[in-house]
Amino acid sequence: MEIKTIGGIGAGQGLGLGLGKNQPVSAIDGAGKFFSELVSKVNDMSVQSDQAIQKLATGENRNLHETMIAVEKASISFLFMSQVRNKALEAYQEVMRMQV
Repeated sequence: MEIKTIGGIGAGQGLGLGLGKNQPVSAIDGAGKFFSELVSKVNDMSVQSDQAIQKLATGENRNLHETMIAVEKASISFLFMSQVRNKALEAYQEVMRMQV
């Protein structure tokens, strides 16, 4: 059984993940692609944060506020990803508890 996305809305469109294209995608492929892109973007922000901290520690970059902004972006994106994961797990558990 294939589940198609609702026309015009597109999953993940507001997050800039590019999943709102008019391509027939199964629900499993769409969710897998969404989560893999989400983890990739969170990892990129974490790497940028680490690089900003290293530049600040070595004296290459003297802008403390830019470093703190990068750190907070990485922190918020990780918290968002963990909440999305938690909600997906709760939805899965709710489906598993349904009586047939």
